[in-house]
Amino acid sequence: MIPFLWTLLWVALVGLMVVAGVAVRRRIRQDVGRRRPEVDDEAVRAILRTGVLATDEDEPLDIGEIDDEERRFWSERSEDPDEW
Repeated sequence: MIPFLWTLLWVALVGLMVVAGVAVRRRIRQDVGRRRPEVDDEAVRAILRTGVLATDEDEPLDIGEIDDEERRFWSERSEDPDEW
């Protein structure tokens, strides 16, 4: 009886892992799909007219700036903790 319960427990855990994996994959695909800019005929006309496509999306991250800020953060001396 006990080996059957262990087997049932492992099957349930594997099932939960599969469901979680599918949910994470679906969420990642939705996020990637949302980040692509929609380029329609009007956007192409704007590119031809101005040479630039302006969208309402966030600007891409500047990895160099992020790296500089991280180095600056870790190089700062931290304050001593307050004593109670």
